[in-house]
Amino acid sequence: MKTLPELFANNDEWRHRTEQNQPGFFKQLEGQQSPRFLWIGCADSRVPANQIVGLMPGELFVHRNVANLVNHTDLNLLSVLQFAVDVLKVEHIMVVGHYGCGGVRAATEDQPHGLIDNWLRQVRELYLRNRKALAELPDDGARLDRMCELNVARQVINVANTTVVQEAWRREQPLSIHGWIYSIANGKLSDLDLGVNNNPELRTLEADSYNG
Repeated sequence: MKTLPELFANNDEWRHRTEQNQPGFFKQLEGQQSPRFLWIGCADSRVPANQIVGLMPGELFVHRNVANLVNHTDLNLLSVLQFAVDVLKVEHIMVVGHYGCGGVRAATEDQPHGLIDNWLRQVRELYLRNRKALAELPDDGARLDRMCELNVARQVINVANTTVVQEAWRREQPLSIHGWIYSIANGKLSDLDLGVNNNPELRTLEADSYNG
């Protein structure tokens, strides 16, 4: 007996509609995946990666976690990154945050949240470092939005400093890293102008981030 039958019904409708619109789609997809993009985003269910950028299955490699973090001790993320860069040869890595992120909000609150506080530690440190500048913003909503942007910037730097990316640049493999943010309120995806393609650009971003 199937549990959650409505989801299986949705699957049947989706696969039949897809095959009708694109005959042979699943047979072609079965062969191999060759995405040019790696999306590192938040696990929030309101941020569906493929749909946001209008890409089909097989065109976007995706890793998601709470608050779109890049921790250098996270073997899950590092394994995804290594496979994407070394095996799939993606050309672009997008770190994508979103406004109103619950994980970022939790990191700014002066109260315990349990186990998640360990995961969000680097966001908490980022918040404390920028607390004075954030206090100058007009309201809590503006402060949270800015923290979500600052978090994306931090994670772009973290991605670029991984051994995976550093080795790719060392062998002159084309690889760009981008920092984007998504608004759940209107569906708009915005470029935060945080792109880096090499170490000189990374050092400039690091300096700007530190001074900011």
